[in-house]
This record gives sequence, C-alpha cells and structure tokens, in this order.
Amino acid sequence: MARLKSELEVVCPCCQTTLVLGKHSGRHAFKTRLEEIGFHLVPEELNRAFLRFKELADLKKEVTDRDLESIVADELRTISETYHLDHVQVSCGDRSVPTATVRLITPDGQVLADAALGTWPVDAVYKAINRIIDVPNQLTEFSVKSITEGIDAIGEVTIRIDSDGRSYIGRGASTDIIVSAAKAYMNALNRLLATRVTAKGKS
Repeated sequence: MARLKSELEVVCPCCQTTLVLGKHSGRHAFKTRLEEIGFHLVPEELNRAFLRFKELADLKKEVTDRDLESIVADELRTISETYHLDHVQVSCGDRSVPTATVRLITPDGQVLADAALGTWPVDAVYKAINRIIDVPNQLTEFSVKSITEGIDAIGEVTIRIDSDGRSYIGRGASTDIIVSAAKAYMNALNRLLATRVTAKGKS
C-alpha cells in the first residue's frame, strides 16, 4: 500500500516529479493522489474531502490510502444532508456526569446548538442532538471498528435506528470515536428525514 504522510511524497504521473502533501499542500496534489487510487470527485466533494485531509494531517503522524478512502466515503455519504454536524464537545470523567454540547447547521445556514447530560458520553451526544432534531427513534444497534492501524487510527461507528416501523443505518468515521458516533447518528437521522420528505411529496 502506498503510504501518505503530512509530509509524504507522491509522484505526479503527468510530470514524474515529487509532490509533498501536507498542511500547506494545494488541492491539485490532493486531487492527483485521489485519482491515482480511483476517486474522481466533483469540485464540491473535493473541497470537503480536502478540508478533512487537512484536519487529519494535523492529527495523525501518517495518513495512508485507507485513511483517504475513509475520508472520501465519509464525505460522500454526508453530501446531501438536512442537518450538518458542525461541532461536538464532551466533558466526562470517573466522578462526573457526561455532558455533551453539539452545534448543527441547517441547509439555510442557521446555526443550532444545545447541550445534554447522559449516562455515557455518546448517550449525552445523542440526547443533545435529539434536543435539536425532535424526531422520535430508537437506537437498536451500535458497533465500532478500526479501519486503519496505530494509536491514531480512524474508527468507524455503524448504528441502526428504528422509527415508524423502518430502520435507518448510519456510519461515521474519525480519529475520535465520540465524533464518529455523532456523525453516524447524524447520518442515520438525515436518512430518516429524507425519507419523510419523500413520503410527504408523494402524499
């Protein structure tokens, strides 16, 4: 597997020169590497994926092709969302009640924020999201897996929620499992909301 890094080298196939991808790299170098591993993104998708790469390069010592695949997959499944997860913060400890603050952005750019307590960190995050998006549902499945290696590995959370007799699967990936869980929940909720909009349009 070709290995990328925040200071990694990539050979540009058109000029056979060495490009360096890092915090100051441009979109062209990033786009070139994605195309080499099989991803051809439209400008909006590329911009979002590039921002995620920048964030990841600041967090990880090395960014592999699998990391890039995860970034692209995560962005593509959130490209048509009703609510966008803009920020999540959790406070917890062995002698404190987990507290989560979340900030969401609506399609028209409105910023919505709220906070909640929970029995565990992810529970607090989900309750805070529910205070903003009031859509009754039940969490029926929750799983976590590592999709890259090392202490700074990317973890993917997959969840299933049930509402009105239907199930909706959500996935999210990040180096922070709580953030992954928040993304997965938002992914599932956006699927649920999209289904309701479609159903209303047909009625």
